[in-house]
Amino acid sequence: MKKLEGKVALVTGGSRGIGKAIVFALAEEGANVGVIYVKNKEQAEKVCETIRKKNGVKAIALKANITVPDDVKKMADAMLKEFGKIDILVNNAGIVAQKRFLDTTFEEWQNMLATHLNGAFLCTKAVLPSMLQRRQGRIINFASHLAQKGVEELVPYCAAKGGVISFTKALAREVVRDGILVNCVAPGPVKTEMLADVSQEWLRELEATLPLGRFALPEEIAAAVVFLASPDSNLFVGQTLCPNSGSVML
Repeated sequence: MKKLEGKVALVTGGSRGIGKAIVFALAEEGANVGVIYVKNKEQAEKVCETIRKKNGVKAIALKANITVPDDVKKMADAMLKEFGKIDILVNNAGIVAQKRFLDTTFEEWQNMLATHLNGAFLCTKAVLPSMLQRRQGRIINFASHLAQKGVEELVPYCAAKGGVISFTKALAREVVRDGILVNCVAPGPVKTEMLADVSQEWLRELEATLPLGRFALPEEIAAAVVFLASPDSNLFVGQTLCPNSGSVML
């Protein structure tokens, strides 16, 4: 039997990059999936079609801006209407922007916090009641190795991701006795299109500092999510897994 047979997972930012790898990996283990996207419907539908054909599970694409409360509520309601439950929430959607702190506008700062922190807050608040009612569920948040080490020209990003780690630990303590396990994944640099907005010179310099000597593949990060979503992680509460090529050693 597959590890997630019959489970239902909702993955924000699930149509590309790490998110796409996550939904493929969850479906491979038998989970039905909701692929949340904000812009590219065609891409999200293609991911769902691939999953249905390859894995024989249900997959639906839902549009939602995770910083907009009404969007998030409609997203959660649609998932519950389609599947009747949500067992796994993966707060994966994110953005990154490289800029010196003094050149960063307040609007850019707010946008970064809204996407990473408000998004995690809104999605979790929308999904958690149904998990509490059933007294079971997994919430997996996405931070970054940069939240643990800090880096120049990414101050808002580091601050937002640091908040995600604290959010994870506090919420984990609050809901663990209700059958909900909350954990976090803090990847190192990963080969995705998200890095297109970051200086290639800076990326080459970063890669050279990694003890492993290379960036991660999205599929390698997805493996950590499958672990946290499965019974294999029953003793993990408020933890941050760090598949980061040795960037941060804890």
